[in-house]
Amino acid sequence: MAKYIVATLMLLTITGCAHRPNVDSLDAPGFLMGILHGFLAPWALVGSIFMDIRIYAFPNSGGFYEFGFLLGLSSYGGAAVK
Repeated sequence: MAKYIVATLMLLTITGCAHRPNVDSLDAPGFLMGILHGFLAPWALVGSIFMDIRIYAFPNSGGFYEFGFLLGLSSYGGAAVK
């Protein structure tokens, strides 16, 4: 039991050092790039196994990017109602 507690404390200590990169919001991807990234997400997921590819853009412009990403993903019929 003590090993699990020590391992958990070590994991929490290590993850406490993580940080996000600086945000440059002047050139952040917007709605149209969100649609494109959502449409390309399945291929980006496969490509991320072999190369350093991100599926979701950071930094992005916020809600409009996320809405476009959702629309791009739903183009595959994931949001279709039967």
